[in-house]
Amino acid sequence: MKKSATAMRTVKSAAFAIETEGSPPVPVRKADGRLTAAGDADGTVQIEVIGSLQELAFVLLGDTVHFKGPTGGYQTMTRRQLAAFYDPSAILDPAKGVPALLAASTKAATQAEEQVGGVAAYRVTATLPQAALSTVVPGVQQGADATLWLDKSNGRLVKASVPLGKGDASGTVIVTLSEYDAPVQVTAPK
Repeated sequence: MKKSATAMRTVKSAAFAIETEGSPPVPVRKADGRLTAAGDADGTVQIEVIGSLQELAFVLLGDTVHFKGPTGGYQTMTRRQLAAFYDPSAILDPAKGVPALLAASTKAATQAEEQVGGVAAYRVTATLPQAALSTVVPGVQQGADATLWLDKSNGRLVKASVPLGKGDASGTVIVTLSEYDAPVQVTAPK
């Protein structure tokens, strides 16, 4: 896991996807986009707000967040305001994102070798602490015994499957990272 944490600290950009199965106790139901290590990002997110699913397009550029719902144009807020809900750009942050999550994991055990999205990967089970996990998956109130897929060639995280909740309010959050270090230019919407 330390090799993977170190490998993730050097990532310059990535594509990300977050999806849920069942009813895990988190507000983000689906998200996808691109992000840079500098903190810029763009994509879409589906968030459950008071029992209603809302889809937003977003662009994070510097300290400004541009977001757009299903109607109307883009509005803005500060990155600090967004961080109260979810800041997807934190995923690559070496101090609190995936690198920190991997470094803080415990009880890691390699289970098998598998192909994930065309990438040869080790399937690893590990315990992820709540504090580090909540940066990557917003709203998480518990640690989790997760399954991770780590690229065999470089140790980077390819996929994570994180079971959360109990009873009717339970499910799985699946995070997928791809297109590492591909050129990403995030621009403000017009």
